Amino acid sequence: MRPTLQNAGSPAGTSVPATTASPRGPRGDAVSRRPSTAHRWAALAFIAPLLAYLVIFYAYPLYRNVELSLHDYTPRAFVQGNADFVGFTNFLDVVSSQAFGLAIRNTLVFTLVSILAQYTIGLALAVFFYRNFRLSGVLRAMFLIPWLLPLIVSASTWSWMLNSDSGIVNSVLGAFGIGQINWLTSPQWALTSVIIANIWLGIPFNLVILYAGLQNIPAELYEAASLDGADAWQQFRRITLPLLRPVSAITILLGLIYTLKVVDVVWIMTSGGPGNASTTLAIWSYRRAFGTGQPDFSQAAAVGNLLIVIALVFGFVYLHLQRRQERS
Repeated sequence: MRPTLQNAGSPAGTSVPATTASPRGPRGDAVSRRPSTAHRWAALAFIAPLLAYLVIFYAYPLYRNVELSLHDYTPRAFVQGNADFVGFTNFLDVVSSQAFGLAIRNTLVFTLVSILAQYTIGLALAVFFYRNFRLSGVLRAMFLIPWLLPLIVSASTWSWMLNSDSGIVNSVLGAFGIGQINWLTSPQWALTSVIIANIWLGIPFNLVILYAGLQNIPAELYEAASLDGADAWQQFRRITLPLLRPVSAITILLGLIYTLKVVDVVWIMTSGGPGNASTTLAIWSYRRAFGTGQPDFSQAAAVGNLLIVIALVFGFVYLHLQRRQERS
């Protein structure tokens, strides 16, 4: 039988059901239940693999890279572990080098042109395939091939296609009366060659992400705009672009971070040459560490840290714009 309590403010003999009182603090508010020790250990066990992954593959390599750039690591000192501390000398040597200005310019041109072309072509293809015609699935799968191929295969293929003597590109241009172009060995064309190859490699990523973003736009908006008399360009400008803004922002940010650190494609095609014509910061760092017979790990790490700072700056700019958009 359910227990009852006598109600002091009610007539005699009446009673109300008893309720279990929750614990109260000194100020009368309810005391929240703290998680038990077992729950804390369980939560720590779940987060431990992620923390270990971040420490091993992110925090420690970043620490080692900073430590390398602040010491004078010759190959002998690298083995013996007795490198001298030189502070920011390696950074000053990198910034004052004659190759620094050209590497910065090449990095900006390579990154900005690649990102702009990849996004524009990827968006155009995403809008094209959004119509779901008969062979759209097959064609979309074919456009993913550059993304699935190993980078060494793709770069080697482009090196063969752009070969000055036996490349298919010069053969096609020759059929139209255009003379031979030294794509990979001319300072005028070397950077253009690696940009073309990198654009081809990055289009599938933009296509997949932007196509997924288009899938989330309600079709009713296009139907309503069509009833209001909006043509295809007005629908694209007034509906597609504004609603794709968050997806476009993260696509451009990820593409930017990836393009800043591209090494394999450029190294296989031109090795940063001829001279420094196609040398970016990433190629310069790799060349200082592994591309010569006299590796300079400290300056290579200093260039790598500059790349990290540039990527962080763009990341913070993206977060700032994202928060500003959320507030508005």
